[in-house]
Amino acid sequence: MQRYAQTLIIILIAITVSACSSGSSGRYHMRHDSAPLRAPTALEMQDAIVTEVQKSASASRPYEVLGKRYTPMLDETGYKEEGIASWYGRKFHGYHTSNGEIYDMFAMTAAHKTLPLPSFVRVTNKQNGKSVIVRVNDRGPFHDDRIIDLSYAAAYKLGYYTHGTAKVKLEAVTLSNSAANKTYIQVAAGSTLANIEALAQRLRQQYKLPTNIVKKDTIYRLHLGPIQNAQHAEKVLKKLKQNQFQNAFLLYTQ
Repeated sequence: MQRYAQTLIIILIAITVSACSSGSSGRYHMRHDSAPLRAPTALEMQDAIVTEVQKSASASRPYEVLGKRYTPMLDETGYKEEGIASWYGRKFHGYHTSNGEIYDMFAMTAAHKTLPLPSFVRVTNKQNGKSVIVRVNDRGPFHDDRIIDLSYAAAYKLGYYTHGTAKVKLEAVTLSNSAANKTYIQVAAGSTLANIEALAQRLRQQYKLPTNIVKKDTIYRLHLGPIQNAQHAEKVLKKLKQNQFQNAFLLYTQ
């Protein structure tokens, strides 16, 4: 009886230690990553807006993962690279990224091993030519054959979310080489997102220009651009005013 009691105590201790170990090491609530249950909206698939940012000091220090040491860049200016991109989704959604932000699989973000956090990079799918600007706010992917891990929304926009990976080209985007000092046209504004998104799709096809939807309070504003040539912007504005958008006007970035 005493031996049985000792054996039972040993088994209980082993179970307790095992449970604590799995609880402390299992950071994420899902064992395997997966896609979300819905597709991203047109608003969610807009490029990340390039802004002046303060780099994370803690994310700039050298670090080691899986026995390999990485030294982050202090300045991303001029950075270009080609390689394989992957994406991450539901398993990491809602958890902190490496610079303390919250990962949102529907936001235009990415993970990179050495780019400053945060920074911005244009990612172009070499197979179909589609591109997107993302905010790099996380570290990874820690695979030798991959150079960047995109959010689900970014991978969806680039057209490889069903394949898992894609051959891409990366180019750092800073305020000096972004859409700064270029012209936009505010075409329309409204409170119904679906109507604004439908109009954006029509105008993209008609004018062969990108669109951007900006939400302020409860109003969605549709911007056409950026348009690099001022004369071209004036011509587009004139045509818009002739085609039912009499309230359209020019916007200039700072």
